[in-house]
Amino acid sequence: MIYLDYQATTPLAPQARDAMLRWLDGPEGTGFGNPHSAHRMGRQARAAIELARDRVAALFPAGGQVIFTGSATEAINLAIRGSGKGGSVSVSAIEHAAVLDTAEALGQKHELNVAADGQCNTNQDVPNDTRLIAVMQVNNEIGVVQPTVEWHRKAKASNALYLCDAVQAYGKIEVTGADMIAVSAHKLHGPKGVGALWVRDGVRLDEVQTGGGQEGGLRSGTLSPALIAGFGAAANVAKERMAEDAAHVEALWNRARELFADWTLNGSEDARWHGNLNIRRDGLDVNRLMSDCRDVMFSAGSACASGSGRPSHVLKAIGLSDAQAKSSIRLGFGRYTSLEDIEQAARQINVAAKEQGL
Repeated sequence: MIYLDYQATTPLAPQARDAMLRWLDGPEGTGFGNPHSAHRMGRQARAAIELARDRVAALFPAGGQVIFTGSATEAINLAIRGSGKGGSVSVSAIEHAAVLDTAEALGQKHELNVAADGQCNTNQDVPNDTRLIAVMQVNNEIGVVQPTVEWHRKAKASNALYLCDAVQAYGKIEVTGADMIAVSAHKLHGPKGVGALWVRDGVRLDEVQTGGGQEGGLRSGTLSPALIAGFGAAANVAKERMAEDAAHVEALWNRARELFADWTLNGSEDARWHGNLNIRRDGLDVNRLMSDCRDVMFSAGSACASGSGRPSHVLKAIGLSDAQAKSSIRLGFGRYTSLEDIEQAARQINVAAKEQGL
């Protein structure tokens, strides 16, 4: 099988797996301790969490704290729900459902439009009562990089906080400044089931998940040393080889663009993370394509919306028709993808598309 769905999840790094095993069992079966217990096993588990916290924090700007959560979705909920009750929440039209649906559920959503190239530019107004602006750094469906520095400045000028969903950027490119940043371990070769919210010093949040008062009173619940240690190891590897990974992705991108030269690219080619190739062929039956190319793992859109039958809200927001959105595919690649993977996948996909008369 050829795996080209890196935006949905990434393969677990060997270093992350090794770090996790110590805390799933450990030497003589002592690695399972509760990190909130005062005895030696608890203190050892706690030390592993704090080491991982430092490693995760190393990929964020200076001057903030890392709060571990069960996912980026939970981190986003903590940021939006915990940062206030009144006022509007201005969100880009191409945000992840975790942002859009949370703002909608609170009855506070104000939607910001995006251009045809997929960028949410700051040449638009936000409501006077805006308390929070949320614009992601790299879009998960089309890979377009957003002008986050400008949005952070606009938020400050509007006396609002700025939340950045950096799930697709973290560990791949430098994460820019914000008041709060949400990330997920499994998008940078760490385990599923753990994420984090970075909170700038001076930003105060209310507790959203009540209980035992863990994570500084902001996120109750027993932390998993194994998952967090895996997250920390993955972050450490990403930091060490960020330039190497980026160069590898660029080579894969260039080859993929050659092989899919007669497909239409969705979103900007330049303001983009090049590990995301979202392309379309008008008239393409994507379900048939995926059936014909069952050994190639790729996406018909966002994995979080797959199976809904609805066209992608991201592709609709950049001006595509329902038919164009439904004839689009997303190929995601990264550290463990080879040039041979790209070439074999392109051969299969192009042959299958040709069999549809395209």
